[in-house]
Amino acid sequence: MNRKIIIVRGGGDLATGVISVLHKAGFGVLSLETEMPSAIRRSVAFSEACYEGSSEIEGIKCVLCEDLSSALKEIDSVNVAMLKDPECSVLSKMRPFALVDAIIAKKNMGTRKDMADIVVALGPGFEAGVDADIVVETKRGHNLGRLYETGFAIPNSGVPGLIAGHSSDRVIHASAKGVLYNRSSIGDIVEEGQTIAVIREDSGAEHEVKATFTGLLRGLIRDSFPVTEGFKIADIDARKEEHDNCFTISDKARSLGGSTLCAIMYVAAKKNIPL
Repeated sequence: MNRKIIIVRGGGDLATGVISVLHKAGFGVLSLETEMPSAIRRSVAFSEACYEGSSEIEGIKCVLCEDLSSALKEIDSVNVAMLKDPECSVLSKMRPFALVDAIIAKKNMGTRKDMADIVVALGPGFEAGVDADIVVETKRGHNLGRLYETGFAIPNSGVPGLIAGHSSDRVIHASAKGVLYNRSSIGDIVEEGQTIAVIREDSGAEHEVKATFTGLLRGLIRDSFPVTEGFKIADIDARKEEHDNCFTISDKARSLGGSTLCAIMYVAAKKNIPL
């Protein structure tokens, strides 16, 4: 194997944009995920491999592997490899060329600057120069994709970015703890007030999840997924014509991918690390 390996923590839709760019740039990519990923834009998230065994997005195949040995074989076969390893225990067996935290948890889930010679982190919760070499801005707007060598990304406001006149109302959260059962699918046009899913509590009580406005169901968590109150479960887009884009990597994810690649190349040059 001649390709340098980059570990990407996370496999959600934004991490998938990063993975796609790094893979196309010629790096071997190993994605680390949790036991039960909760991506709502799962039609464009490699994390679905954790449930299905593999996931293919825009011609790139990601394969869930049992161990590092099988992961390296998949990378050698020009696939993306995935391990269920949220604690990054694989680092005890290998040192990657670079490590990218693309969990987008709005806080640091354990990433340290000493995990690799090049460490890049996306979004709030990381201090550039301390937790990572570079922090990438993830907030929509003028600074999206900006690279910070010191300081922090813009703090999480808790308010989703504005798209077609909708912000907070385009993201739907669970109203109760229970198991979610879908009544709609990603890509459906849903009407305001339409029941798109139900949450069933242990007691048997059911709570309807209703569309907040008429639009395109851009994201919906997996059927039969256990949720807690306040858990993000769906995303609606007022732009009905965006149907096909439900199944391709988003502009934001591509932007973050390009910025991440730039950050890795910049740090490599700065530290005189061979490519």
